[in-house]
Amino acid sequence: MIALRHFLDAVATVLSWGLEIYMWLIIARALISWVNPDPYNPIVRFLYNVTEPVLGALRRRFRLFYGGMDFSPLVVLAIILFLKVFLVQTIRDYARLVG
Repeated sequence: MIALRHFLDAVATVLSWGLEIYMWLIIARALISWVNPDPYNPIVRFLYNVTEPVLGALRRRFRLFYGGMDFSPLVVLAIILFLKVFLVQTIRDYARLVG
């Protein structure tokens, strides 16, 4: 049971880090969109390639563009924060119960 506890704790930690990194990538993408970035810049292309699948899917499902502003990054950030608070903490609590 101790091994399962450590495994679940490790999964929760890696998931938390992954969500944190993706949150900062979304923030960087939103900030970079305020200026007119060079679309051929490798950093801009990386940010676009990493974040567009999630943002694009959200834009296709819901109408999140109002008054010239795209609110899809805010929705994704809210989802990430929910996952960090609910899912990661639930995994950690379950790990404590197992061990």
